[in-house]
Amino acid sequence: MKPGLHTVTDGRGLLFGGDYNPEQWPEHVWEEDAALMRAAGVNLVTVGVFSWGRLEPAPGERDFAWLDRVLDLMHGAGVAVDLATPTASPPPWMGHRWPETLPVDESGTTLWYGARNQWCPSSPVYRARSLEIVTDLVERYADHPAVAMWHVGNEYGQVCHCDLTAANFRRWLTARYRTLDELNTAWGTTFWSQHYSDWAEILPPRTAPYIVNPSQRLDWARFCSDALLDQFKAERDLLRARSDKPVTTNYMGLFKPVDYWSWAPEQDIISNDWYPDLADPRFPARAALTHDLMRSLAGRKPWMLMEQSTGAVNWRPHNLPKPAGQLRLESLQAVARGADGVCYFQWRQSAFGAERFHSAMVPLAGPDTTAHEEVRAHGLELQQLSAVAGTEVRADVALLHDWNSWWAAEERARPSDRLSVVEQLTDYYYPLWQRGVTVDLARASSELLAYQLVIAPSLFVLSDEDAAALTAWVRAGGVLVVGPFSGLADPRGHLHTGRFPAPLREVLGMSGEAWRPVDGDLSCSWRDETGFNTSGFRARDWTETIRAEGAEVIATFDDSHSPAVTRHEFGAGVAWYIATLPDADGLSALTTRFLKDAGVEGVLHSLPPNVEAVRRGDLLFLLNHGDGTVSVPFDGDAVDVLTGTPLHDGAQLAPRGVAILRQHSGA
Repeated sequence: MKPGLHTVTDGRGLLFGGDYNPEQWPEHVWEEDAALMRAAGVNLVTVGVFSWGRLEPAPGERDFAWLDRVLDLMHGAGVAVDLATPTASPPPWMGHRWPETLPVDESGTTLWYGARNQWCPSSPVYRARSLEIVTDLVERYADHPAVAMWHVGNEYGQVCHCDLTAANFRRWLTARYRTLDELNTAWGTTFWSQHYSDWAEILPPRTAPYIVNPSQRLDWARFCSDALLDQFKAERDLLRARSDKPVTTNYMGLFKPVDYWSWAPEQDIISNDWYPDLADPRFPARAALTHDLMRSLAGRKPWMLMEQSTGAVNWRPHNLPKPAGQLRLESLQAVARGADGVCYFQWRQSAFGAERFHSAMVPLAGPDTTAHEEVRAHGLELQQLSAVAGTEVRADVALLHDWNSWWAAEERARPSDRLSVVEQLTDYYYPLWQRGVTVDLARASSELLAYQLVIAPSLFVLSDEDAAALTAWVRAGGVLVVGPFSGLADPRGHLHTGRFPAPLREVLGMSGEAWRPVDGDLSCSWRDETGFNTSGFRARDWTETIRAEGAEVIATFDDSHSPAVTRHEFGAGVAWYIATLPDADGLSALTTRFLKDAGVEGVLHSLPPNVEAVRRGDLLFLLNHGDGTVSVPFDGDAVDVLTGTPLHDGAQLAPRGVAILRQHSGA
């Protein structure tokens, strides 16, 4: 069997631990760390992420002795190691001796060493030096008994606009288009006299007097993601050539610069870093959405939460601490949504450096603290859930999200910058989350047969092939929901001609002729069965002039009386179009209708506000994100697997409380 997360969880159960940076501490602290890890139920630590300067203190020198001792210590403590390639942050000697390895921004300014991530993905010197240290690392530790998996780099997202990158961009474009004629056509270079007569004329998007060609920028975004992936694959291939342990790198949720759909097939384990903003009233739903994305990237299989925080972070302007119980709640939320590992940044809080105010599993105040007591209690609690590892989460609903469409939809010079791809995605996700409806994420090109309802909150770029597949899926019985400003552009970023959304016009039974942003809120009214307006909802910022062409008008704009929402019965299925940004009440009412059309229900009949319900395998997770005690009704008998408490027809959840139920017959 191919190595994967199961390789690491086998015999360990759910993974629990964090980033361990022993090079920041004297060696006498390491022994204390090992003892504390054992007491806290830690079974995995990530080591070496930012250790390049310690492993290679000068070009060509090697100091592995300290890492030998760390790995031996971890193995003796029964703690597995996720051993990182240290290539995320080159030592100062690289930028000093080879300044061409440093990244350059759009304006031509060099980004210097002294922070982290100061490397150009297209630099041959960086590539050679990084692969040298990776080669030596894997040769030394491939067979070390502590090493359970490999961690390549860290939070990929570097972008460079230098001349080396320009040459690499041209090579990428040559492979994509073959000829300049094809490139000129794809980029629409007849506009503003941008025709290219020689490949050497092509540059990365740099600071320019006015708006840069959007098709050029779309290809640039693709190239930047691919260039980073190429570096990842180069390191991964070295590891795989010598080791049979699984390989990962850590994502950053809905992170715009990197197309995780293209990255996911290249990894053995899907990992993510997630740091919610407690000041955001929808942060629990955003967390759930992000976790669902990771599970979807993993092929609807388990994934790993590589980093989270035990308390406050240090990089927001105002960093709120986590109240008691929040650490446990967030961790179990990830487990509920398919995580087989929940780890933290970091094990021991740094006393110096840029993240010295970032919380950790062991605070600077030491283990005799409330924070570490909570960590220890949670680690031991997770051992009771070892059987959860490997079980799956089933979803009947998919939200479509595509990085190429995201990049193109948010280019400059569009009708309104108030259309946000991620916010629209969250808006449509939120009422599903409130109802306990589990969601996968997918692309329009994905196989959708497993789903009864597919929602595309924002799908600006849509190929004819993908539109045809969506149309056929609805005809066969699926329920499709399409949000505004969708189906407008082809994969080059060129707008479809004719009434919009041209490739979906047949299945939606409607078409549009104009986008009409508005300043602020507006009123919409529902249409009843007789065609008269009834009570309505508020919307904001955006309207479109559309007409029904076979579809039923469900709601209208009060000012123009033109359609705002349409519903079209098509073949055995139904297709909806929403031509505005409804408020929460409006989307909630619409979601009820979407689900009814699709025959989809939540895991429970009703949920109190702020309570999340997810079924994983044969267990029902109930999570209270509120500040008060709540009762959650369900039918039949159950037992809380964490406490052994028998329950009948419902459960009481304390503030930020969690119950994990095994339901019996009749439930």
